[in-house]
Amino acid sequence: MQIIKHPKKSEWSRLLKRPAIDSSSLEASVTNILHQVKASGDEALKRFATIYDKVSVAELLVSKEEIDAASSTISSELKDAIALAKKNIETFHAKQVGTVEKVETMPGVVCWRKSVAIEKVGLYIPGGTAPLFSTILMLSIPAKIAGCKEIILCTPPGKDGKINAAILYTAKLVGITKIFKTGGAQAIAAMAYGTESVPQVYKIFGPGNQYVTCAKQLVQKDGVAIDMPAGPSEVCVMADDAANPSFVAADLLSQAEHGVDSQVLLVSNSEAMINDVLIETAKQLEQLPRKEFAAKALENSKAILLHTTTEMIELVNEYAAEHLIISCKDDEVIAEQIINAGSIFLGNYSPESVGDYASGTNHTLPTNGYAKAYSGVSVDSFVKKITYQKLTKEGLQHIGKAVELMAEAEGLEAHANAVKKRIQDIGKRS
Repeated sequence: MQIIKHPKKSEWSRLLKRPAIDSSSLEASVTNILHQVKASGDEALKRFATIYDKVSVAELLVSKEEIDAASSTISSELKDAIALAKKNIETFHAKQVGTVEKVETMPGVVCWRKSVAIEKVGLYIPGGTAPLFSTILMLSIPAKIAGCKEIILCTPPGKDGKINAAILYTAKLVGITKIFKTGGAQAIAAMAYGTESVPQVYKIFGPGNQYVTCAKQLVQKDGVAIDMPAGPSEVCVMADDAANPSFVAADLLSQAEHGVDSQVLLVSNSEAMINDVLIETAKQLEQLPRKEFAAKALENSKAILLHTTTEMIELVNEYAAEHLIISCKDDEVIAEQIINAGSIFLGNYSPESVGDYASGTNHTLPTNGYAKAYSGVSVDSFVKKITYQKLTKEGLQHIGKAVELMAEAEGLEAHANAVKKRIQDIGKRS
C-alpha cells in the first residue's frame, strides 16, 4: 500500500480515483457478445462456454437431479451456517415491506402509492475462483419477499461442466429451480434478450467482473433494468488510536482477496496506527490462499494520513465507499456525519465479513463512487412504486381551476379541456 501523508484537499480527487480500465475495448468486446447471443441464443451461450469457461455444455438448464445431488456434498455445519444467514436476512428484509397509506391532499382528492413486484427477475451469481453462493441469499430473499413471480439464476459452470454444489444447495433452499449454466457477459445477454432455454427478464441483479458490469450497463439501453452499476469490490477503513491494527489489516485483506482489481483504502489521523496496520497486513497476507490476488489489489491501494477526525469524515464522504468500517472512538457519532457509503460497520467488532454473509443487511452494494447516488439492494429493488389518485366530483371542483390555469399557462389546452369538460358536466347535473 502507498502511504500518503497530509495531502492537500485539491489532491483528494486524484488520490481517490479507482483503478482505471480501457472501457473502449471492453465495450467493443462485450457488445459483440451481446449481439451474438441476441442472434444465436443457446448456440452462442454454448460456444462462449467453450471459449471462456473451457467446458462443453450439453444442456444449459441444470436438472433437478443435479440440484438434489448437491445437498449430499454439503456439510451439515455449512448447511447450518447458511440457514442462520437466511434467517437473519429474511428478518431484516421483511421489515422493509411498507403498508399502503391513503392521503387526502385536499377534500375529495385522495392519493396513495402501492408497491408491485417486478414480475420477472434474473440473478447473476459469479462462479470462477470465488463461487458467491451467499449472493443467492442476498438477492432471492428480498425478491421472494417482494413477490416476484419468476426468478431465474445464471452462473458459470466449472471445467467439469458442473455448478458449484453450495450454489445449487442454496438455490434449492430458497426455492429457485431455474438455474442455467452460463456466465459472464453472455449470461447477462441471455437474461436480457431471452434464448431458447433462458427466459427473458425485466430486471437483472448481481455482481460480476468488468465484463458483467459492462454488459449490464449496455443492456439498459435496450430497456432492461439493472440493480446498480456494481464493479470491483472495495472497502474503506477509518481508524484512529482506538482501532486494533490486526483487525484493520484483516478487514483490508478481506476485500483485497476478491480480485486484482479490488481496492482498499485506509484513512487515519494516527501515523503509528498506519504503520502498525501495514506490518500486520504483510504478516497476514502471507497466510492467505489467495495472496496473489490480494497482493496485486494492495498495489492499487492507499493509506492516507490526515490531521483530524473532521478531515477523515470529509475525505471518506468524497470517496463514497462500497463498505465503510469506522474503527474509531465515538464511532456512532462519526457515522451520523457520513452521507456517502453503501454499508457502514461500526466499532472494532463489526467486520465487513458479517455483512457479506449473515448479519442480515444486503451485500449487493454500489461501488466506484456510485454510493453518492445509489443504495444497496433491498426489497424496494424488486418492486415498482405505482401511484394512484381518485377524485370525487367535489374534489375535482376544488382542484379543477388550479389545473386549468396551470395547463393554459403552459400552452396545453387539451390538458385544461380534460378538466373543463368534467366540471361542465357536473354543473349540468347539479
